[in-house]
Amino acid sequence: MTLTFVVSLLWAVYLVVLSVMIIWQRRAPVATLSWILSLAALPWVGLIIFLVFGPQKIKRKRLRRAASKQRLGIRKQSGVNKAPPVYAAQMAKMSLATTEMPTVTCTRFDLLVDGGATYEAIFAAIEAATHQVHLEYYIYEPDRIGTALRDLLIRKAGQGVQVRLLIDALGSKRCGRKFLRPLIAAGAEVAFFHETSFRRLRPVINMRTHRKLVICDGKVGFTGGINITDEEDERINPHAYHDLHLQLEGSVVEQLQQIFLEDWFYTTGERPEPLPYVEPPEGEHIVQVLQSGPDNDWAPIYRSYLAAINAAEERILLTTPYFVPDEGAMVALTSAALRGVDVQVMVPRRSDSWIVTEAARSYFDELVIAGVQVWEYTGRMLHSKTLVVDKKYAAIGTANFDNRSFRLNFEVSVLAYGATQADVLAGRFAEDLKRAERVFRPRKISKLSAFGEAWARLFSPLL
Repeated sequence: MTLTFVVSLLWAVYLVVLSVMIIWQRRAPVATLSWILSLAALPWVGLIIFLVFGPQKIKRKRLRRAASKQRLGIRKQSGVNKAPPVYAAQMAKMSLATTEMPTVTCTRFDLLVDGGATYEAIFAAIEAATHQVHLEYYIYEPDRIGTALRDLLIRKAGQGVQVRLLIDALGSKRCGRKFLRPLIAAGAEVAFFHETSFRRLRPVINMRTHRKLVICDGKVGFTGGINITDEEDERINPHAYHDLHLQLEGSVVEQLQQIFLEDWFYTTGERPEPLPYVEPPEGEHIVQVLQSGPDNDWAPIYRSYLAAINAAEERILLTTPYFVPDEGAMVALTSAALRGVDVQVMVPRRSDSWIVTEAARSYFDELVIAGVQVWEYTGRMLHSKTLVVDKKYAAIGTANFDNRSFRLNFEVSVLAYGATQADVLAGRFAEDLKRAERVFRPRKISKLSAFGEAWARLFSPLL
């Protein structure tokens, strides 16, 4: 038996075993064939790539989810549910079926522009808290704003306020236990989502909590695109990201609280006691919280966004820092433009990721040919994540318009129904257009740049 024969036999066995594993996952045929061909062409390197980046799921069993909600005392909110507008009945029903979150109301729906205004509002709400403060972040940096927030939480914990901080182990890798030790010593609880270890190699890159949540006394809630970092505070850094956030009050805050409690229980295995429930007054704004993650096969945010886009009759205004659409999203956007809808997409001129920037540009020509207006924001790094459809739907949250946000990470978005919020976000879009340049065809790029875009596009499912 020659060495060549042995190597060939091992390669064949390796390929058959991994091919069966990939096929068994029942992914899209193109993705399945791409992985098999990659593994065949790069036997051992391909295996490493598959283990780190390949399709993966967290197996939160339905019984465990049901048991955890029961143990957490999660309420069905039957007393505060609010029927959506007639035109949104099917949208709301679909979102409820995929997230278990009904349409509710809020008494406050404030758009916060950039880090300065957001941090001021968050600090004020925490300062006013008397019972409980919950925070969940993808990025928490031990810099000036991070230190200021830590010290505020230390003071509140010293006053007897229950403080829980959940941060992503990868996104907040510089926020070590030494930095957080004074907070823990003050009585606060701190947990790291998906801590890195050799045994948990595969979840390192994907399956992060990309959520940004603050809930104070179960009454005031915050979510959106802004993390805890000087990189998003224009008062400190003149090149800080340009971003948007939400401050909410009313029944919707309980849904944010529910998401946090489930994430805390999942991470720590400890049952956090919720505050006694006090039904808030009915608000004028009808909203629905969309939560998604790799534990949910329905991809609720992706599904809701595409449903809204497909239903558009007048306008679609999409703002995202990372634009890497799949085939379904491209069909939805281009079809809307082809049927006469005013479709506008705004992305940063240059994001903080070269490969994402180039991958996004690889879709521009197809969009422009279909009639989509593509804009590149030329100011500070654009980090806003919003969608406006007609005067019916307005969404803002943590999810980018890419596969990573829609399927690989844990995200949250707030979908508002009605003209009020749609017009507010449309007004913000119009303001940002003042610092944006439209993309026309033919684009003046070199063949090398065109090849770079095409090459980056190959990694779209991973971005």
